[in-house]
Amino acid sequence: MALYEHVFLARQDVTAQQVEELTTRFKGVIEANGGSVGKTEYWGVKSLTYRINKNRKAHFTLVNIDAPAAAVQEMERQMRIDEDVLRFLTLRVEEHEEGQSAMLQKRDRDDRGDRGDRGFGGDRDRGFGDRPRRPREREEASSEETV
Repeated sequence: MALYEHVFLARQDVTAQQVEELTTRFKGVIEANGGSVGKTEYWGVKSLTYRINKNRKAHFTLVNIDAPAAAVQEMERQMRIDEDVLRFLTLRVEEHEEGQSAMLQKRDRDDRGDRGDRGFGGDRDRGFGDRPRRPREREEASSEETV
């Protein structure tokens, strides 16, 4: 059996509980066809880069699968039929990551609020380098002289 990482996106207007039911249903398909599901991670509702079927956001879920190819194909077939699933991607991997995925680690880091020291905002970060700012009076005076 091969190892797979599978991510699917569910519509934004379904609840988190309905996404969990979808995950359980697809997990049952894998297990019925001789595979097993290692871990599932619900990443939450995230903004999409572009609209997919008139949706700007989606529920993201990661599933680690150890199953034969036929089981994964059957799960993907059922996802294509389901109207709540917007997109999915299945990748074959050599081994599964231990612990949290990078997406959950990023979310935990962002939730802590450690963004204060990154240097965003203020006049020094405008991308003008060391160029001094011109005072407004000089701009107004030069425009009056040219009239």
